[in-house]
Amino acid sequence: MSAVFEKPSLRQRLIPLFQGFDGPLAFAVFMLVCAGLLTMYSSGFDHGTRFVDHARNMVIAGGILFVVAQIPPQRLMSFAVPLYLTGVALLVAVAVFGLTKKGAKRWLNLGVVIQPSEILKIAMPLMLAWWFQRREGQLRPLDFLAAGGLLLIPVGLIMKQPDLGTALLVLASGLSVIFFAGLSWRLILPPMLLGVIGIALIVWFEPRLCADGVRWPVLHDYQQQRICTLLDPTRDPLGKGFHIIQGMIAIGSGGVFGKGFMAGTQTHLEFIPERTTDFIFAAFSEEFGLLGNLLLIASFLFLIVRGLMIALDAPTLFSRLLAGAMSFIFFTYAFVNMGMVSGILPVVGVPLPFISYGGTAMVTLGMGLGILMSVARAKRLVPT
Repeated sequence: MSAVFEKPSLRQRLIPLFQGFDGPLAFAVFMLVCAGLLTMYSSGFDHGTRFVDHARNMVIAGGILFVVAQIPPQRLMSFAVPLYLTGVALLVAVAVFGLTKKGAKRWLNLGVVIQPSEILKIAMPLMLAWWFQRREGQLRPLDFLAAGGLLLIPVGLIMKQPDLGTALLVLASGLSVIFFAGLSWRLILPPMLLGVIGIALIVWFEPRLCADGVRWPVLHDYQQQRICTLLDPTRDPLGKGFHIIQGMIAIGSGGVFGKGFMAGTQTHLEFIPERTTDFIFAAFSEEFGLLGNLLLIASFLFLIVRGLMIALDAPTLFSRLLAGAMSFIFFTYAFVNMGMVSGILPVVGVPLPFISYGGTAMVTLGMGLGILMSVARAKRLVPT
C-alpha cells in the first residue's frame, strides 16, 4: 500500500520563516516606519516622488531585513573577514581612482556607482565580533590594540575622502564592539576626560580659535567651519549658520503640541534646508511639537533597549557583540542627527533612521535590523 503525503499549504511553508521573530523589536520598527511615512508625506509631498520613493526604500529595507534574519549568526560570522577585506580594498580604490563630487572623493564606478564606505557600517562590527570570538577566554591587552588597528584603518580612509558623518558611524560601531568585549574602564575614562577638557577649552577660546586666518591642524577647513558655526551660528547667519538657525527656529516654533500635520510654516515655506533628508527632524518637531518629539525619542529608545536585551540573551559571544553593536549604531544615528539639528553637535551627513529620505542608509538599517532579528531567532529557536 502506497502512502499518500499531503502537500503542505503556502501558509504552512511560510510560518517557519517567521518563527522566532522578535515581536517587541518589530513593533518599535513599525512605530518608526509610521512616523517616517507621516513626516515624509508632509515635508516631501511637493518634492517630486520623494514620498513614494521613501515608501519603496522602506519596502526594500523590509525585504533585506527578512532575508538577513533567515541567516543564522554562525553563518553571518563566515562573512566577516571577506566583507571587511572587500570594504577596505574598495576604500583604497576610492582613494586611488574614485569619483569626486562637490570636493569629496567617496564614490567608485564599477559599472554601477557605489559608495564603499557604507559597507563598513556592517562589515566593521562583523569583523571585530569575529576577532573577539576567536579569542574568547584568552583576551590580552594586545588583542584590544589589534582591534583598534582594524578599526582605525577604514576610519582613516573614510576621513580622508572626506566623510566625517560615515567615519563617525563606523567608528561608533567598532568602538561599541571593543567596549562590549570587555575593555577596562581605566582605559576608557582618561580619553573621555581629555575629550571633555578639550571641548571646554574650545568653547572658552572660541573667539581666538575661530578668528579669521586661524587654521586648525588635522581638520579640513570645512570641518573647522562647521565647529565654529556650531559655537556661534550668528557669525554667518545667511551662510554656514543658516542650517542650524533655521533648525532651531523650527523646533522652537513647534511648542508643546506642534502646529499640526502639514501646517509647519518653516517647513512648507522652505526655510528648513534639506527638509526631507538631514534636517527632517526639524520639520517633524515643528508639526508635532515637544510631545511628538518625546514619542519619537521613546520609540528609538525602545528599539535600542530591545536590541540590547537581545544581545544580553544571545547564545554566543559573537552574537552578543554583534547585536550590541547594531543597537549602538541606531543610537548613534538618532543622537547625532537630533543633536546636529538641535544645534548641540556639528552638522554632519547623518540621517535620522526611518525618518530621513535615503536609499543607501535604508539598506544599511535593514541589514542591521536583520542581524538583530537573526540573533533573536537563534535564541528562540534553540530547544530548551
